[in-house]
Amino acid sequence: MTVAETASELRTVANSFSKELLAADARAAARRPRPDGWSAKEVLGHLIDSAANNHQRFVRAQETDSLQLPGYEQNHWVASQGYQDADWPHLVALWTHLNLHLADVMARIPPASYSVPCVIGDSQPMTLESIVVDYLRHLEHHMAQIRERL
Repeated sequence: MTVAETASELRTVANSFSKELLAADARAAARRPRPDGWSAKEVLGHLIDSAANNHQRFVRAQETDSLQLPGYEQNHWVASQGYQDADWPHLVALWTHLNLHLADVMARIPPASYSVPCVIGDSQPMTLESIVVDYLRHLEHHMAQIRERL
């Protein structure tokens, strides 16, 4: 999938999945599948964090010949932001608008930046293009988890 195709697909996914999420029962969204597992609210919160972190990556990689950024400890981010206690429609709106904005950011990445090597935390270098395409795969993986929980 190309960057342009990824941006287009992300727009479609954000618009359709947000409707699906808003139709879901907020109580079901708060149920954890097991005591140490994330609820649908927390998985969606993780996707909000992913969007926020990737926003930085997508923009910053265009400013340089190579990029190194820290990773993030996802369990800490989810717990410290209190997604479990957040208002479900608010989380859905935040996730939706972040992803619609990310789709626009993706679509504006100049092709010359696609090959910028990016190192995130202790990971091996990946091109910006790979990170963009992988973002949608990561999102779809967690969408399936949310659907299982709702």
